[in-house]
Amino acid sequence: MFDHVALQCADMAASAAFYDAVLTPLGQRRAADLGNPIGYGTERPVFWIGGQRTGDGFRETHFAFAADDRAAVDAFFAAAVKVGAEVLNEPAVHPEYHENYYAAFVRDPDGNNVEAVCHRGGE
Repeated sequence: MFDHVALQCADMAASAAFYDAVLTPLGQRRAADLGNPIGYGTERPVFWIGGQRTGDGFRETHFAFAADDRAAVDAFFAAAVKVGAEVLNEPAVHPEYHENYYAAFVRDPDGNNVEAVCHRGGE
């Protein structure tokens, strides 16, 4: 559906350290580093972060990164905790979404609700 998504960040260094840590277990990497912005992806950047340029205040955004398996969700969560992310929900099955919805939810340095999710059954 999307070609790419971009977020404005209050602290680029903190956000870059967070996304470097949590996206690596999901098979993502810095695909473009212009300093400000920085793009993540596999083949090309599809998720971008940049310094805040517009607007006042904050509105929480929620987004979920796809994980190939439950181990990747667990690794995402461990990386997030290691860099000091606030835990919203530890890795678990969320049957309210569907029987195989395995996800973890944390806050990024700007307060956004960031999720890693695997839709496959237990491995």
